[in-house]
Amino acid sequence: MEQFVELSETEVLDDMMIGDLKIVQDTRLYRFTSDSVLLSKFAKAKNGDKVADFCAGSGIVAYHFYALNKEKVKNLSFTLFELQEPLINLALKTSAVNGFDNFWFVCGRLQEIPEVYREKFSLVLCNPPYERDGLENECYEKAICRKEITITLKEIVQAAAFALKFGGRIALINRADRVAELCYTLKEYNFEVKKMQFVGGRYGTKPYLVMVEAVKGGKVSCEVLPTVYN
Repeated sequence: MEQFVELSETEVLDDMMIGDLKIVQDTRLYRFTSDSVLLSKFAKAKNGDKVADFCAGSGIVAYHFYALNKEKVKNLSFTLFELQEPLINLALKTSAVNGFDNFWFVCGRLQEIPEVYREKFSLVLCNPPYERDGLENECYEKAICRKEITITLKEIVQAAAFALKFGGRIALINRADRVAELCYTLKEYNFEVKKMQFVGGRYGTKPYLVMVEAVKGGKVSCEVLPTVYN
């Protein structure tokens, strides 16, 4: 059931562009970009999926993924993991605004994911920080959403291996020039890449992002989908 949610002076209610669903954003903090929406469309849902959204931010990947699938896939549940409490608070408000009752929230470091979540999930979604540069002159709270300052790709994959059941899937997005690193890191933690899709800015240009879906304990085989242009 939808609830009235009081927004602060810097918070805004943005359209999720699906039905009449809304997402709460803060103009001072990191706001989602198109790669989150691309990932939510790339990942596939199954009935009864218990979904973890790693590096969730204000929750756009999980919320958009749910909005895309809620009419055709049954019994989806979501747990959002995010380091920054202000962003988790935004995700909580979004859940209330839309009347969602199948979302839970965990604020803390993925490197210290609680034991209660061991092998709990069937799907992990993750739009991680994937730039390697330092802080430069950027706001710290925004920088850690974009750059590997507080967590690395290897630590994310390690957390996914901990949290996923055998046969569980991870869908994530990263820089195209890190595709080899992505594949061998997943392999190191017993994941097999089953599906891959590159993202380009316009037709004829080289891809700048890559999305992969990997299965914990999966057999060797990989479907490479046509490049999508953003």
